[in-house]
Amino acid sequence: MDIKTAASLHRLRLVSAPEAVSFLLLLVCSVLKRTTDFNAVPVMGAIHGVLFILYVLFWLDAWNRTKWDPKTAAIYFVLSVLPFGGFFAERKLKRAAEDALIASRARRKDVVDA
Repeated sequence: MDIKTAASLHRLRLVSAPEAVSFLLLLVCSVLKRTTDFNAVPVMGAIHGVLFILYVLFWLDAWNRTKWDPKTAAIYFVLSVLPFGGFFAERKLKRAAEDALIASRARRKDVVDA
């Protein structure tokens, strides 16, 4: 995996959890708006909107660089629109990054030992 691909996956991973948190907070704000006089939906909606757009842009970049099959790309996109889905996406991306790092070290070791 080259550095640009790793960076695109890292960016996607970094925005996954905040996007999930903002989505959950937006849901809470929506409930509070309807049950109390507290209305933070416009603010949380804007924050979540920016984070979701960033997630989609980083997802497109990661899909382009990693050449994911359509099923994998769809899974990462669906995780962005599900409550708690961003947390699962972050965990999957972290695991994939660790696996890529291990594979890279193994390849480097084979080159050194050869």
